Amino acid sequence: MPLSTPGERDAPVPPDDAGVSFVMPVLNEQRYLRRAVASTLAQDVPGPVELVVALGPSTDGTDALARELADADDRIVLIENPAADIPVGLNRAIRASRYPTIVRVDAHSELAPGYARRALRTLARVQAANVGGVMRADGRSPFQRAVARAYNSRVGLGGGAYHGGTEEGPAESAYLGVMRRAVLDEVGLFDESIRRGEDWELNLRIRRAGYRVWFDPRLEAVYWPRESWTRLVRQFRATGAWRGELVRRYGRGNSLRYFAPPALVGAAAVSAVTAGVQLGRRRRGRSWVLHLPVAGYALLVALVALGRGGGRGWRDKAWTAAVLPSMHVSWGWGFVWALVRGARDTVDTSRLDGRNTPLP
Repeated sequence: MPLSTPGERDAPVPPDDAGVSFVMPVLNEQRYLRRAVASTLAQDVPGPVELVVALGPSTDGTDALARELADADDRIVLIENPAADIPVGLNRAIRASRYPTIVRVDAHSELAPGYARRALRTLARVQAANVGGVMRADGRSPFQRAVARAYNSRVGLGGGAYHGGTEEGPAESAYLGVMRRAVLDEVGLFDESIRRGEDWELNLRIRRAGYRVWFDPRLEAVYWPRESWTRLVRQFRATGAWRGELVRRYGRGNSLRYFAPPALVGAAAVSAVTAGVQLGRRRRGRSWVLHLPVAGYALLVALVALGRGGGRGWRDKAWTAAVLPSMHVSWGWGFVWALVRGARDTVDTSRLDGRNTPLP
């Protein structure tokens, strides 16, 4: 029997064979697109299936590959997304889709076998509006594997359920998301003024409308993170900036864990100023206590890097020790900058050197 939670609304449950629409925004994903599409179309679900791909202005051959894949499988529908922004592409894909359940997929991810079928069962069982699972980051190069370890660590990304949670239940947001179209039509689609964190903001509106957002740890999708340090830093600075913007807009609706990276940036600034004063006076006094937060953070990073979460050899551990502060400081700096000035037109430039590309 479906679950019912007092004070919450049940999302509609369409017939099992009503069909599923997968939607995928794409920009410069030539290296990942084929595998992402294959894992999506391999999903075994009752009823008809379509994959609507919103093509941004790629420069790496992604469009040609997408056309090749579409020519080989009539379940693939291609639409244009000249704006390149994620929420714009998602909304275009949703509007072009036909079926009552929407499954968001990214070209940088691969769905585990049985993902969609299990998600549909969970949606029906709890009558949720949106259900998501675990983002299981993975990597091919030593650097990318270090980033993946950071993603999968509670220290790396703050312990959100979809970064390694094990308990099923109501959630703040959902990674990717398997959503009921009727609820999206009611609350509105993705906010196109938000370039990062658009999924969190949509789920906030879903929850405020009284519907359930649900986490099911049995759902897994592989995510391939950035392949270089500069791209990682640019990505996290943009992500932090948009979280700062979301705090400006929604205040206490944001979890406290989002304030840890900007707190680190503030502590580092205080420590640096204190060190300058101490050098000028050539005496420390009791101001050494102002260095304790940064020292404690450095110790935490060292413990993670040297432990199991740091990888196997010294090379892995060194990359882990470099990646964690790179993520935290760039995210925190972006947050502080946007909290003061607003995110404005901040975009993620990590997809291409010299070009603004807002995909994650």
